[in-house]
Amino acid sequence: MSLDTLDAFLAHARHTPELQEQLNGPLELEALLALAAASGYAISEADVLAAQEREESKLSDWELQERAGTEARKLRSFIHS
Repeated sequence: MSLDTLDAFLAHARHTPELQEQLNGPLELEALLALAAASGYAISEADVLAAQEREESKLSDWELQERAGTEARKLRSFIHS
């Protein structure tokens, strides 16, 4: 279980139209792990979190601030005063 396995699964999915379709929509973590397992890739929640951290580390400060602002607006509309 590693980022390499997750990367391999995602590369496989890019060449598999039905997997691409399933990954394009909103997907719960458990469903992602099940899709990977069904395709022969053993990935874990920790692998997915590590991949998210890896992608976020590539973002600029401005992009991170923009993302934080978007999330804050979502929370503001969700939390009723």
